[in-house]
Amino acid sequence: MTTIVRRFQFCAGHRIYRHEGKCAGIHGHNYIVQFYAEADTLDELGRVIDFGVLKEKLGEWIETHWDHTFLCYEKDDAMRRLLASVPGQRVFVCPVNPTAENLARYLLDVVGPQQLADTGVQLTRVVLWETENCRAEASR
Repeated sequence: MTTIVRRFQFCAGHRIYRHEGKCAGIHGHNYIVQFYAEADTLDELGRVIDFGVLKEKLGEWIETHWDHTFLCYEKDDAMRRLLASVPGQRVFVCPVNPTAENLARYLLDVVGPQQLADTGVQLTRVVLWETENCRAEASR
């Protein structure tokens, strides 16, 4: 097995629904995400996959759905109502509370398989940096 890593950055707002501390408030992060992609064999050029393909499939998904967006938990009705009152506000309704752990797992289990389905490559690990001091990792 050979692994490559592609890194992306994005900015997003969120709050952690029912958090016991200050993360219950509306705030944002400059996230960094690292995608670990693996293949059983290298292609004819000696690659797992071209880095540009990862940019196109994963980077564009992040840019379209999460960059400069508010990540809102689907059960956070008060926040959803508030965000709906802001004209032009981009919102991604998350099926999970938008903790770093849940977001990393969502990228690994949902986004990766959808976006890489036709490539013969699979994501095996996602590392999501919420701040320079805090990160979450999801792996197979």
